[in-house]
Amino acid sequence: MPKKEPTPARDRLLLLDGHSLAYRAFYALKDANLTTTDGQHTEAVYGFTSMLINVLRDEKPSHVVVCFDRSEPTFRHEAFAQYKANRQETPEDFRGQVSLIFEVLDALRVPHLSLAGYEADDLIATLADQAAGQGMDVLIVTGDRDALQLVNDRITLLMTRRGISDMTRFDPATVVEKYGLTPEQYPDFAALRGDPSDNLPNIPSVGEKTAAKWIKEFGSLTALVDRVGEVKGKVGEKLREHLGQVIHNRQLTELRRDVPLEADVASLVMGKWDRDEIHKLFDTLQFRVLRDRLYQSIGTAEPEAEEGFEVEVAALAPGEVEAWLAAVPEGRAGLAVKGSYGSGTGDMDAIAIAVPAEADGRQRAAYIDLSALSPGDQAALSRWLADEARPKALHDAKGPLLALWAHGFDLQGLTCDTALAAYLAMPGQRSFPLDDLVLRYLHRELRAETESNGQAALFDDPGDTEDQDLGIRAHAVLELADALEAHLDPRGGIRLMRDVELPLVRVLAELERDGIAADHDYFAALEVEFGAAVKQAVEEAHRVVGEQFNLGSPKQLQEILFVKLGLPKTKKIKTGYTTDADALATLATQTDNELPIILLRHRDQTRLRVTVEGLIKEVGDDGRIHTTYNQIIAATGRLSSEKPNLQNIPIRTAEGRRIREGFIVGQGYESLLTADYSQIELRIMAHLSQDAALIAAFESGHDFHQATAARVFDLPPEQIGGELRARIKAMNYGLAYGLSDFGLSGQLNIPVAEARALKDEYFQEFGGVRDYLADIVAQARQDGYTETILGRRRYLPDLTSDNRQRREMAERMALNAPIQGSAADIIKVAMLNVQRALRAAELRSRMLLQVHDELVFEVAPGEHERLRELVVSQMCAAYELRVPLDVSVGVGHTWQDAGH
Repeated sequence: MPKKEPTPARDRLLLLDGHSLAYRAFYALKDANLTTTDGQHTEAVYGFTSMLINVLRDEKPSHVVVCFDRSEPTFRHEAFAQYKANRQETPEDFRGQVSLIFEVLDALRVPHLSLAGYEADDLIATLADQAAGQGMDVLIVTGDRDALQLVNDRITLLMTRRGISDMTRFDPATVVEKYGLTPEQYPDFAALRGDPSDNLPNIPSVGEKTAAKWIKEFGSLTALVDRVGEVKGKVGEKLREHLGQVIHNRQLTELRRDVPLEADVASLVMGKWDRDEIHKLFDTLQFRVLRDRLYQSIGTAEPEAEEGFEVEVAALAPGEVEAWLAAVPEGRAGLAVKGSYGSGTGDMDAIAIAVPAEADGRQRAAYIDLSALSPGDQAALSRWLADEARPKALHDAKGPLLALWAHGFDLQGLTCDTALAAYLAMPGQRSFPLDDLVLRYLHRELRAETESNGQAALFDDPGDTEDQDLGIRAHAVLELADALEAHLDPRGGIRLMRDVELPLVRVLAELERDGIAADHDYFAALEVEFGAAVKQAVEEAHRVVGEQFNLGSPKQLQEILFVKLGLPKTKKIKTGYTTDADALATLATQTDNELPIILLRHRDQTRLRVTVEGLIKEVGDDGRIHTTYNQIIAATGRLSSEKPNLQNIPIRTAEGRRIREGFIVGQGYESLLTADYSQIELRIMAHLSQDAALIAAFESGHDFHQATAARVFDLPPEQIGGELRARIKAMNYGLAYGLSDFGLSGQLNIPVAEARALKDEYFQEFGGVRDYLADIVAQARQDGYTETILGRRRYLPDLTSDNRQRREMAERMALNAPIQGSAADIIKVAMLNVQRALRAAELRSRMLLQVHDELVFEVAPGEHERLRELVVSQMCAAYELRVPLDVSVGVGHTWQDAGH
């Protein structure tokens, strides 16, 4: 018999109801309060994107389209003026998110449609009918039950139940099982039931059970109307009384299947998406986890790569390293390290070195197992790594550098860190994995090109070896360094990388290695104290209320505050009324009840206890805390830290400052010294704006905020009281951070109109600042980016966005980035200068921490005066501003004692 050919799989069209799913996503995640660091709410777009990725992964459609409602009235509004008239106003937090969903769909190359006069349901019905008629399978995803009428043998419905991840699949049998009705009968049933969400009136006393019973009994609404006299009792009277309304409902519940769409089903295919575009958008939305899931679930985006790397990797045997290194050709080498690092140290198992391609195109690398080095190999490798004349490239070099140090090696001659270079090229991105960068910039995959059988060899395949893996990574770094430098060169980023960011890698590694001494016993006692304060707050809250409850449960707090105690209602949220810190602070001013204050104290003490618990866990065997610095996270160029996050240690309250008392001088040193830039952002603003009045305020000899307040309010400086000074201080810093009228009003607790008037008064005196702020946004809109004093760029494509919220956020970033970024540049240059000066002066004193604009040092015996002079001179000379930099210095046994 002839072999039977397999039946080809039918095409499959996926139809999604955009607005329905967006609203469900928003309300499902509303309590999570998802926002970007710039304040853009993302609950709807995050939930929608997550659902979209899942359904594309699970259903694997050949065709896809998302249909949306329009703001214009539809034919249903023309037929019934009150159609959907009861819909609540769009929540403020939801506004702007649908346009973000459009951006996600465009980036993913997923078609989306809408048409004036029709709802998304009608577009879905039309396309579903067309596709089924052409022999396609159809899957509809929606939260609207009206779509049940579309279900048939070719059309399946995925109905969201709770949120957007829990869905029910409906085929014709499932519809009958659930409702006792066929899909064709569903619109008849819906007409009888009415629909509160669409403002379609129901029949009084007639619910879903009665409506379903009538349709099952009579077969259809038409038959029911024809035999309406057969319906007995009061419900029959109600039906006859409202029969015209039911017939009208039926006209509105019927989905149109003849919408005049220009797009035809065959064109609704998902295109190849661009990896750079996905990165930029998902970085802006801060969807790192979703981006990773997208790549894992749906595959790679453009640029797709079919090629890997052809590298001859030699696993060097003991005694072969010295000769191999001696034959390494001139030019930059690529390095890759196999090991682990953290808490200021690391370990290393092997290193791979890739050399420049030979004349015949051969690409070679060596794999060196560090556990099997001969003494001669060890010495040769040490000399080669430490040779500054040998240029090298490495990916995310700080961790490998710590591992090299722990193994007795040093690394000099680093001319490119590919993670740092990528960060300077794309400062809005949050992570820079090597495999992703290789795909984006080299259009290749991080794998061997072929095995002997011609099949691609992935690293995690059983046949792969560690030496090949590491050798390919080293060569990929070598090629990637050239590609990234070519990308950075026209942008002026190479100088910033080589003069600032690359040298800073070593400085940060030294800070991480040295750490800062911690008083473990003090922290332990402080943890007990804060824990007791938490317990006391709980007991006080129970006493005030007269019953026990969970202070950490929003649901129980709502019941206590707004029902039992009857306190004024706060902002309405999905689960009731908010009990966040701002709401509690407001309640504390609106009522004499002491519970809101107790709750705030409970949260503060809990936060302090958790902070101290975290610090205790990070104390190493050497009695020191070794934080990890992040150099490639903040788009402004600011450094951050983790494990622990030193920038989160509170300093504004007396109790918070007590935590700093646990950071102490270590053995062999006599004190800690702190050096902090004074008002650096404001000095930079004066420098960049060239505002003569602002510069004069700095030069006046008076307190800066007092001097600027005196100009604004036309009073002698000595007559400026605390309230006036506070207002202008908020204005000074607010302008440097892009603070809006609304934000200023919130900070000062004054009406928005008063805040706007205050800003106008400020600008009357400091017109140069006003002009600078306007010019910088206009220039950034023209260029697409802002620049710091050292040329660090922040790309802001949303400055030309049609989305008002996105555009306004980009404008605030344009105001903020040059000032904050320039402050970041200056503190980095200061760290480099100080560290070089310490080495040149051969001082034993050392730099331990960088937090915001502050540096912390450990002072060796007898070196206090020399260190103080060196630090102040180097920090002040980091950059020449029109208003000179000013540094405050303090000394003490603890970090807190050394404050100033």
